[in-house]
Amino acid sequence: MEKVKHVLGLSGGKDSSALALYVKETRPDLDVEYFFTDTGYELPETNDFIDQLEAKLGHIHRLNAKSLNGIEGRGELEFSSLLKKNGNYLPSQRDRWCTVELKLKPFEKWVDGFIADGYKIMNYVGIRADEPHRSGFMTIEKPIETVMPFREDGIVKSDIVNILRRNGLDLPEYYKWRSRSGCTFCFYQQKIEWLKLMEHHPDLFEEAKRFEKGDDESSTVGERFYWMGQGEPLETLEDPVRQAQIRENHEKKIARFNKKKRRNALLEDENIIACTLTDLDEVYDLVEGGGACITCYK
Repeated sequence: MEKVKHVLGLSGGKDSSALALYVKETRPDLDVEYFFTDTGYELPETNDFIDQLEAKLGHIHRLNAKSLNGIEGRGELEFSSLLKKNGNYLPSQRDRWCTVELKLKPFEKWVDGFIADGYKIMNYVGIRADEPHRSGFMTIEKPIETVMPFREDGIVKSDIVNILRRNGLDLPEYYKWRSRSGCTFCFYQQKIEWLKLMEHHPDLFEEAKRFEKGDDESSTVGERFYWMGQGEPLETLEDPVRQAQIRENHEKKIARFNKKKRRNALLEDENIIACTLTDLDEVYDLVEGGGACITCYK
């Protein structure tokens, strides 16, 4: 008889959290191992929400870069050494080494233990029925199969909050000012989200600024890299004039988004307001997640 290990990753985002609760409701006979890959640079709100989920689901494995040595626990601060290893080249949309080093490698190391014991891995991911363009973790080298219960059962975006609430949870607190989970310095953030990080967690904003300065001894010669792109260091957001420009642009985009929703008669006004908090990518005319790996943002 084939040995099967069911695993479900939590990012601290709404979809993966709802998926874990949904699988527990609809597939109660499954013995699921839950895991959260903690980079060490998670928002405090994310860690708080993972703790809330653990009270509902049972034990959640905390994986991190130290898991490469067989250790679980809160994420260790590994980014500084990885940044130096990469010549102070900050991760970007073109080179997402942060996802590989801090998310995928710890996951693969963890499941490699099960595979070595003869298990096939069934990896449950929170891709919904209204996301036909997305796929989960893919590999032809290891016995890992992606399972998408939301897609199979026709669960769409509008169902997610209901699943959370019927299990006694609301959206994570960071959704009041941010569109995604993921690292505090995620380069997929919009400028308005960087401003909000500076407001809500000034210490974490300062930490992100320090990573931009890097280490002169290991920097790529003649180049400096910034989270927001070439020539836009985070310190530019400390200028009140620039802040006002970003806020004004953001408000205009929200107004256009709400007008479009009203015109299409898809949502009531109160839902439109809520939607702007969790659907920032749609406000900015981007695919949900802004292109980010589902490992991080879902």
